[in-house]
Amino acid sequence: MCGRYSIYDSMDRYLQQLALDLVVINGYDHERINRYNVAPSTRVELIRPAPGGVSIDRVKWGWSPFWAKGKRPDPINARAETVMTGKFFKSLWPAGRALAPANGWFEWLPDPNVPKRKQPFYISATNGEPLFFGALAEVNGGLELDDRDGFVIITAAADEGLVDIHDRKPLVLTPDLAKEWINPATTVERAEVIAQKGCRPATDFKWHPVSKLIGNARNQGAELITPI
Repeated sequence: MCGRYSIYDSMDRYLQQLALDLVVINGYDHERINRYNVAPSTRVELIRPAPGGVSIDRVKWGWSPFWAKGKRPDPINARAETVMTGKFFKSLWPAGRALAPANGWFEWLPDPNVPKRKQPFYISATNGEPLFFGALAEVNGGLELDDRDGFVIITAAADEGLVDIHDRKPLVLTPDLAKEWINPATTVERAEVIAQKGCRPATDFKWHPVSKLIGNARNQGAELITPI
């Protein structure tokens, strides 16, 4: 998990779902985002805490500390079990907590008869509501893009039926836990509990096979999430 995801509603819908009583301190586009195939290394909307409210930023999906730049592709995910204690993400935890709003994510299931052949599946909320992935981000202010900027999505162990699709899933938080996750007043100890135990269960999700066109990052239409 998770190599691609979708975010296609307007940012207003995600913010309304969060029911934030905070001010969005910067401007953002009110139109539908219409990203059905968010790929690693591309920039995508992220919700971050900021002095006096929250900030909406378009941040690159993928991040490495300065000492690891260029040694390998920037990781896009971080395991909930080790993100708080490992050296790699030390500079992001806990101050870099952020939310990656989404509508669903994709996983590829190998064909048991032909392991090299994989069928993509799209996973979304059973109730059709937006999702909020727990994330960690580095965003340096300024008008120019900063090569240090980036974010990773935290992942948790899959449970129940989702294990049949993949053994990991994004740290999907309820709106209440999502608000707590980005609240600067949330203690480090409480944030650890959310990361380790706050992921929504498999029973909150539905999934179906989709077209293999999702494998090409240039494809972006709504047909990518249509069941086949």
